[in-house]
Amino acid sequence: MMSIPASRQRTLQALTTFLNTPLEALIPPPTSSTDRVLDLFQQVARTVPAYQRFLQHQGIDPTRIQTLADFQTLPLTTKDNYLRHFPLAQLCREGKLEACDMIAVSSGSTGQPTFWPRFITDEYQIATRFEQIFADSFAADRKRTLAVVCFALGTWVGGMYTANCCRHLASKGYPLTVITPGNNKAEILRVVQALGADFEQVVLLGYPPFLKDVIDTGLTEGVPWPQYNVKWVMAGEVFSEAWRDLVGTRLGSTRACFDSASLYGTADAGVLGNETPLSICIRRFLADHPQIATDLFGEARLPTLVQYDPNSRYFEVTETGTLLFSGDNGIPLIRYHISDQGGLIPYEQMLTFLRDHGFDAATKVQSEATAALHQSGTPPLRPLPFVYVFGRSHFTVSFFGANIYPENVTVGLEQPDICDWVTGKFVMQVQTDADQNSHLVIQVELAPGERTSPEREQAITQSIRQQLQRLNSEFAHYVPDEYQTPQVYLHPHGDTRYFPVGVKHRYTQPEHSQPEEQP
Repeated sequence: MMSIPASRQRTLQALTTFLNTPLEALIPPPTSSTDRVLDLFQQVARTVPAYQRFLQHQGIDPTRIQTLADFQTLPLTTKDNYLRHFPLAQLCREGKLEACDMIAVSSGSTGQPTFWPRFITDEYQIATRFEQIFADSFAADRKRTLAVVCFALGTWVGGMYTANCCRHLASKGYPLTVITPGNNKAEILRVVQALGADFEQVVLLGYPPFLKDVIDTGLTEGVPWPQYNVKWVMAGEVFSEAWRDLVGTRLGSTRACFDSASLYGTADAGVLGNETPLSICIRRFLADHPQIATDLFGEARLPTLVQYDPNSRYFEVTETGTLLFSGDNGIPLIRYHISDQGGLIPYEQMLTFLRDHGFDAATKVQSEATAALHQSGTPPLRPLPFVYVFGRSHFTVSFFGANIYPENVTVGLEQPDICDWVTGKFVMQVQTDADQNSHLVIQVELAPGERTSPEREQAITQSIRQQLQRLNSEFAHYVPDEYQTPQVYLHPHGDTRYFPVGVKHRYTQPEHSQPEEQP
């Protein structure tokens, strides 16, 4: 009798577990995460040739790693010292690239492509993050839902991964239908108008600036967004709560904590965590109380705040305040350093901190749940820890010793009198004039068809200054008053110098010794 291939056995076991296990059981209390990460380490040390050699080069005997304290002595892995140091197949279990059924590509900040093999079983654990959002936030387990994938398709990580995970939810019994126009704006608008009325809700999934562009273009073309009961899922960038409110207003959203969710994901390991109604409720409170947010996070900018399952992705924080994680994938990763600045906050510690500052987050979000989800009772408040993420440190600029964050500037562009004629994209720089005086210079992209004017430049200038003073105490106290007014220049949509179409946008550029000639 012919034996069943190991890949088929893995698939059947993972599929059966995912389909037959309720969401509550897929997200158990995080009590066994230490044992799980130690087990993962031992498995990787036994089966992954590259990691075996990595440990040998470091003089480490994996059999001596028996406790969490032992685990925390292991060297960090990075793209440079691990992923780029070994052949791709050697990074996979048993050195078999063919044991993975799909390869995705990411370009990263350097533009150099990186390949990410995975097997379908990796997708099932990531699909649980999507299930958490679709069930707890959108009640999609009971509502006919059209999921519109607006991430780029092809070899890139986001689009295919998202489409597959949504299809896994449909296989589990969710009344969910997936359509994949990708980042083709005209096709997105076409399919929403053609199909949206056949469903109880439409979920758009994509990068925040692109989704906003889709929504704004739809409004100019007469798309009746509120009729489609639109929800939206985002990934890839930090955004402000003012941005969430702005997009929600244009879509007709009335339940901010239940109508959207952001994913914290990387090409390296899929989705690491996700926003929940509770994390959004907390973040909105902190957005209105910047000093409390600074006390909690230690910085004058509002990070992405998500909850994560330590049984799926085990996080650590370095002494310098950057994040590590360990997790199983096509390329299993142990103590992988992703260079994201951030931190971890246990569930009870977060709620206690907020209560001590006069805010009962659990009661607040539960009071909103019944109306938002149109059901009796409330969704579970899952006692998962929080991870907050600022992003990479090189996305800031230093001005008179104050760190200026893109998140601070963004809020200035999202004010009601401004947001209709800008896209939200900008580039900030510190430029030095002929007298060696430093100036904060901000290049801003106009919305399609909009024109610059001195009045518009002045309006944005004052708005950005006000928000920097309100949100960034370093800016308010370090920067002399006469230098606090930024120099703002408006550029046509798609300007090739700062906003080239089809290229991943960067919000900072290196300092120039002389200001460039401005239009």
